[in-house]
Amino acid sequence: MEHAAPGTASATVVAPALPAPIGLLAELTHRCPLKCPYCSNPLELERRAGELDTATWKRVLSEAAALGVLQVHLSGGEPTARRDIVEITRHCAETGLYSNLITSGVGLRPGLLEALSDAGLDHVQLSVQAADAAVADDIGGLAGAHATKLAFAEKVVALGLPLTLNAVIHRANIASIGDLVELALRMGAKRLEIAHVQYYGWAFANRAALMPGREAVVAAMAVVEDARVRLKGRLVIDAVLPDYYARYPKACVGGWGRRSINVSPTGKVLPCHAAETIPDLVFWSVREHALAEIWARSPAFEAFRGTGWMKEPCRTCERREIDFGGCRCQALAFAGDAAATDPACHRSPLHAQMVAIAEADARAEAPYRYRGYSSMPA
Repeated sequence: MEHAAPGTASATVVAPALPAPIGLLAELTHRCPLKCPYCSNPLELERRAGELDTATWKRVLSEAAALGVLQVHLSGGEPTARRDIVEITRHCAETGLYSNLITSGVGLRPGLLEALSDAGLDHVQLSVQAADAAVADDIGGLAGAHATKLAFAEKVVALGLPLTLNAVIHRANIASIGDLVELALRMGAKRLEIAHVQYYGWAFANRAALMPGREAVVAAMAVVEDARVRLKGRLVIDAVLPDYYARYPKACVGGWGRRSINVSPTGKVLPCHAAETIPDLVFWSVREHALAEIWARSPAFEAFRGTGWMKEPCRTCERREIDFGGCRCQALAFAGDAAATDPACHRSPLHAQMVAIAEADARAEAPYRYRGYSSMPA
């Protein structure tokens, strides 16, 4: 089988049995005006000097379209910190990729949102930290951010762009989910994502400050279900529940190496956000390999793709092609083995330990360790 030379876009190496990815998360930069303590970026943030240039991102996006990717999530950090965000967005439109801007709504230069709309931006996903301004600004670590978000959302709706609100749920805001629902309605959002914190990266480091109690989680689920029924046809509400109080694990990004590609600011290609926490994985870069080659052949994507890597009880479990083993990074964190059963599953010997840790952290009091370059490990 032939492969393109490093850095070229001509390779088509996907094996016939391997499905094409449908989504690409383009982490354009780790720079961000907010300091959220649950940020999904790695603790070792990538510096601006190492970011991919415009031409390389455009090549990667063209390769993604050729590979079969349908939608691109322009993310970060804060993607609008890139001076070339309009050019990148326009390239998505030109290559037929549906573009979703995942943004804090803070720090945009004047006229940028209008320019993005003119360039063909399809959708905006705005993060909100809480419904109350003071609480939201404390979580994000930036005074006045919440008010800026409200004004930004108003512009998004006025331009006719679809708006999704994303609210990461934890101890500080879990009791006000009903207020977040009402906020979404007032802001003109069509969709609200209630995403309980997934504890890796910065969230893992802040677990004792973020973990809610089981009773609060159960109550929050009831609020979400009531709102779904009450607002059917007006607001779509998606909910991602916390693994620490689950009975079964979730399929990591739809299954490792099955549906999604994550490209870091410096060009490393990952099967999921937190994959770099697994120390023995080898991640190929778009600087040296075509995206199709990485999808089909890179060691990191092949490591936990499918079910052949599984140990018992996963290997013979009837859910093995539903959750595809759950989270490998979580298995590593608890068991010291990325191929172990995800402790979110009640069949894991470590499940009780996970629940006990959650309950202990929910009772703990700890300050936020804010996300940022200055708070990175030495």
